[in-house]
Amino acid sequence: MNPRLFILDQQDSRAQRLSVILNFIHEPHAVLSEAQLHAELGADPKAVVLLGALTSQQHEPILQQYPACAFLLLGETLKPLLKYANAVGLLTEPFAYASLTQQLRDCQEYHRLLPGQRQHDLQHRFVGMVGTSPVMQQVRFLIQQVAKTDANVLILGESGTGKEVVARNIHVLSHRCDGPFVPINCGAIPAELLESELFGHEKGAFTGAISTRKGRFELAQGGTIFLDEIGDMPLPMQVKLLRVLQERTYERVGGSQPIRADVRIIAATHRQLEGMIEDGRFREDLYYRLNVFPIDTPALKERADDLPLLVTELLQRLETQGQAGVKFTERAIESLKLHAWPGNVRELGNLVERLTIMFPNQVVDVADLPQKYRHIDVEAYIPHYPEALLERDAINELFQFGSDDEESNEEIAFTSLTSGQLDLLPDDGMDLKQFLADLEVSLINQALERHDFIVARAADILCLRRTTLVEKMRKYNLMRDEADNGQND
Repeated sequence: MNPRLFILDQQDSRAQRLSVILNFIHEPHAVLSEAQLHAELGADPKAVVLLGALTSQQHEPILQQYPACAFLLLGETLKPLLKYANAVGLLTEPFAYASLTQQLRDCQEYHRLLPGQRQHDLQHRFVGMVGTSPVMQQVRFLIQQVAKTDANVLILGESGTGKEVVARNIHVLSHRCDGPFVPINCGAIPAELLESELFGHEKGAFTGAISTRKGRFELAQGGTIFLDEIGDMPLPMQVKLLRVLQERTYERVGGSQPIRADVRIIAATHRQLEGMIEDGRFREDLYYRLNVFPIDTPALKERADDLPLLVTELLQRLETQGQAGVKFTERAIESLKLHAWPGNVRELGNLVERLTIMFPNQVVDVADLPQKYRHIDVEAYIPHYPEALLERDAINELFQFGSDDEESNEEIAFTSLTSGQLDLLPDDGMDLKQFLADLEVSLINQALERHDFIVARAADILCLRRTTLVEKMRKYNLMRDEADNGQND
């Protein structure tokens, strides 16, 4: 709805000339006095005012009092008032049709983009549409505009960009929202069955048609049908669909009774239909029937700034399904923003779900991401523990090797090694740390020599992880030369 239009100009002849021009371009308006203008704007400040000469010279107070009102100034003498944001433009005589219509259009934009108006627009519930980037705001604007009509819509974009989400939002915001939304993937149904799926069939129409069946068009009556992957529809079926679009009637397979198609048609594809037309794989007349109102869904790489909001939304969905959540560091998010995302939002959803499985209720950093998503060089954090913890860990490892239910030669060797030394503490005391280190070196050496320095086997006999044993070998300088170690390890 266009804002109200008023003329406030005490140069009567100029006001009358403007009124004639506005009548010519079919702009409803009113010529007011200053008192009448205050009354009108006091009730609703959203208006366009062509502001000219005032005997009171109260131009600035009026501009300041009504910031939601867009003003067009009349005459060069008011040019200094352009410093006010709501003074959208300046008109001088002779008034030109082109400049007047352009500045009236600018006033419409001033109202459309008002902060309060933007907040009002955001109150519309876009189901599943996340993001505040300019390209997403443009998609929402197009949805709002076309949803009010019954025009055919063609949604274009790469796989995984959410074309069905756009279609559902058009349906939700339309006057058909109380009717059904019926999707069908034209590329997932064999060509010989697609006609029956779309238009239904009568009993006995073909082998296996044991009863009458409604098609998707009939199921969508009064609502919206979404023809996904329309580019995969066979040419013979394209001809039949074109007839439905032209005549708005169809017949079931094997039937003769015409059925009126009271449906809104939305189609989508990731293919380049214009190229397919040149190759003879898509009908040009069908393309123009479907492409009344095109909407391009942006790839994720084109709206990387929306990625944090998308991740939050995807995590919330997983949590509602009972899955554990994760948190991402800022560095991890920045790394994800640099990814090309060939699979778009669908790929992001798969990655988020995978990470919730791998790191439930944990924090995910760059190093935790799969290799192809690491686009930032970050040194992995290596913790350093207090000496007391390291000593306790060394003691635990020394006394916890071997199975409880096995009488192995290693246990016997350990017992014989320690029994005579730990029974009695020397009078002058001992260096326990050095004693344990020597004991650890001795046991590691025995395990390595017994298995010819094959680290994996030595780690098994000591009940250590292989990487832990390698670290201890480095610590005590027990590594063989590089050639031997590479051969046996």
